[in-house]
Amino acid sequence: MFTVPIIDISPYADPQSTPEQRARVARQLDEASATVGFMQIVGHGISQGVVDGLTEALDAFYALPLDVKKNYTRPGANRGYSPPKSESLSMSLGVAAANQMNDFYEAFTVGSEQSWYAATDLPESSYPDNTWPDDAVASFRPAVEEWFAQARDVSRILLHAFTEALGLPDGYFDALTDHSIDALKMNNYTLPEGEIELAGELTGMGAHTDFGILTVLWADRVPGLQVLDRDGTWHDVQPEPGALIVNLGDAMARWTNDRWMSTIHRVDPPVVDGRIIRRRSAAFFFDGNFDAVIETLPGCSRTDQPGYPPITVADNINAKLAGMKQGVAPKAVDREAQRLTSARAAR
Repeated sequence: MFTVPIIDISPYADPQSTPEQRARVARQLDEASATVGFMQIVGHGISQGVVDGLTEALDAFYALPLDVKKNYTRPGANRGYSPPKSESLSMSLGVAAANQMNDFYEAFTVGSEQSWYAATDLPESSYPDNTWPDDAVASFRPAVEEWFAQARDVSRILLHAFTEALGLPDGYFDALTDHSIDALKMNNYTLPEGEIELAGELTGMGAHTDFGILTVLWADRVPGLQVLDRDGTWHDVQPEPGALIVNLGDAMARWTNDRWMSTIHRVDPPVVDGRIIRRRSAAFFFDGNFDAVIETLPGCSRTDQPGYPPITVADNINAKLAGMKQGVAPKAVDREAQRLTSARAAR
């Protein structure tokens, strides 16, 4: 039976916890990563006040007229505002939607900047400056920056736990993540009448895998998120009260040679009387250093399956973004694309 397990990660956030307590959590994470690729985490330490600040900031920005929001678009950069139907996430796997750029959601993305790190040779393409709507919603930036910082802390706690779950030396990933490309994509699925055509086939967010190491997701407790299991069946997933949803990205799947799963998922928001039920989400992507090489980790080699060819974090992300934003199909995504094209309706 398909289940997204609930895991209490507080032993990894508490310096007073015992090795036995942490080992129990590591075993739970290993099991979830190997069987589902998704988990719900509690004991993460992010307060409800921080969540409320984020949602109020999102509501204030997305309530602006579409023409105003479009002032914050950043063509060519994975930053700023993305209007509805400007992306197609299924194309990050090389699988075209019926209508090329058909994903219904609108989004605002912020992330790591060059100036955050001491290194001087970081490419602007991976670490662009952020765009902030300070002149339109003064509360947006401080609330989003607070959420970003706390989600970032959670991602580092999880990486520590994953390191132990994989039996790797403590700090193994430090040199691969000390100038990590981190990004926060905040999504909205409800728009005022007249701003977008609701007729015909509607895709909330196309089926895709995430690109990096792991994703920390806050989402409204409403239907929409669907996860594809190994048998090609879609399953609805909603966060439990107080829980964050965590899933693994392509970098971790490639590092572990598919011992752990980067699971295909999509958002198919419900439509009632021609209106989209409000659904908001904020996905924090912990992606790793732009120049970190993704190749099979110690202990993850298999005789029945060759490892993925080595690729840098930046090359992997850029190929997927070109598919999502420009419709250019990336290479070497056959494993994921085959799972998507063979998927059948949920039973």
